[in-house]
Amino acid sequence: MFVTTPQLQVSCAEHGPYAGWPVTLSHGFRDRPGSYGEVTPVLVAAGARVIIPFLRGYGPTRYRDRDTMRSGEQAVLGADLLGLMDALDIPQAVLGGYDWGGRAGCVVAALWPERVSALVSVNGYNIQNIARSMEPAPAEDEHAFWYQYYFHSQRGRAGLTANRREICRLLWQLWSPTWKFDQATFDATAAHFDNPDFVDVVIHSYRHRFGLVAGDPTVAEIERRLAAQPDISVPTITIDGDSDGVLGRGGTAQHARKFTGAHEHRMFAGVGHNVPQEAPVAFAQAVLDARALS
Repeated sequence: MFVTTPQLQVSCAEHGPYAGWPVTLSHGFRDRPGSYGEVTPVLVAAGARVIIPFLRGYGPTRYRDRDTMRSGEQAVLGADLLGLMDALDIPQAVLGGYDWGGRAGCVVAALWPERVSALVSVNGYNIQNIARSMEPAPAEDEHAFWYQYYFHSQRGRAGLTANRREICRLLWQLWSPTWKFDQATFDATAAHFDNPDFVDVVIHSYRHRFGLVAGDPTVAEIERRLAAQPDISVPTITIDGDSDGVLGRGGTAQHARKFTGAHEHRMFAGVGHNVPQEAPVAFAQAVLDARALS
């Protein structure tokens, strides 16, 4: 189905009873809603109404206006998710996500907690501290972020345009080194990188988070509020995979101080960055358990 939000025509899948308890599941960079394919049946069996959107720049989701800025910043991801809930007349939901999708959930939970009954976020507190983005990280962490620095350059933009499948497949391998996915699994996702706005959105995302480009003025107030690094007060379960090739230095349990409500952190053994596909049953259980905390 397609849902109209202020900036987008959002393509999303919906599963389970309309009257079920609502949960949104948001995917990450180089992924698609299908990454929740084995999570969804578990939640539907527990009575959930599951809504899984294609993020801006992915799959059939399209901008409503050709003049809208093709932003990938954290504020628009949160605004998109909130707009989706508004359009579907969902006053409150459990929010689950990883990577960009986890960031969207954290933004909504931090700024509009009354709309969130519980949160499941892979990699913990995903709200970016842009003011401190130029502070160097340890060398082995910087090494893992090569793709972000690559996208800062025009060479990187050209590379993503020409080699989006090759780059994204390499990131799947590096970020989830223990996951033995097959080519068909990757190809089913890669088809959704052909969205005409994919490159613009991705490049803007990785430049904006380092303060290298301006944001969308329509969400400037949201970015201003996020700059304060607001706490998240809703019941939350955070997750890391101990084989995560992006954030593999002990996970993000140190983010616990940012969660001021009921909070539990879980480390999944033998799991990389794409938690919903690598450990779908455990991810689904985290959603059910987070709801029980509320």
